[in-house]
This record gives sequence, structure tokens and C-alpha cells, in this order.
Amino acid sequence: MTAIEFCSQLLSLEHSLLKFAYHLNLKRTDAKDLVQETYLKVLMSRDKYVDNQKFKAWTFTIMKNTFVDNYRRSCSKNT
Repeated sequence: MTAIEFCSQLLSLEHSLLKFAYHLNLKRTDAKDLVQETYLKVLMSRDKYVDNQKFKAWTFTIMKNTFVDNYRRSCSKNT
């Protein structure tokens, strides 16, 4: 997959990623921040993506893991 195809597929997921972030009960600004952080992590991990994987599932897994990491960090600060 070329860099242009990769970025095009990523941008096509924006609405779905935002919807998923809202589903995680995040405020609008927090949801947008999560999508932005997911974009960054996906772009930084491009070399780890295997072409035969399902791109959408791979991206959503990154988002879910990012959410969980952020949640754990916020919980540990509160204790």
C-alpha cells in the first residue's frame, strides 16, 4: 500500500472513529482529541501495518488501546 493510499484510507475513517470515540462516552473535545491522537499513532506505526490485515480493525484497535491507556493514566493520577 502506498503512502497516499494509506492516508486516504485513514482519512476515510474519520467519521467512524469520531462516532466510536463518542460511544466511549467522551465529551466532544475529548473525542476529537482521541481521534487526533489515533491518527498520530497510526501514522507513526505505518511501518508495522501488514497489507493483508484489515485496516479499519487495526486502526480501531489502536484507538481502543489509546483510550484504555489514557483512562488508566487518569485513574492513577487520581489515587
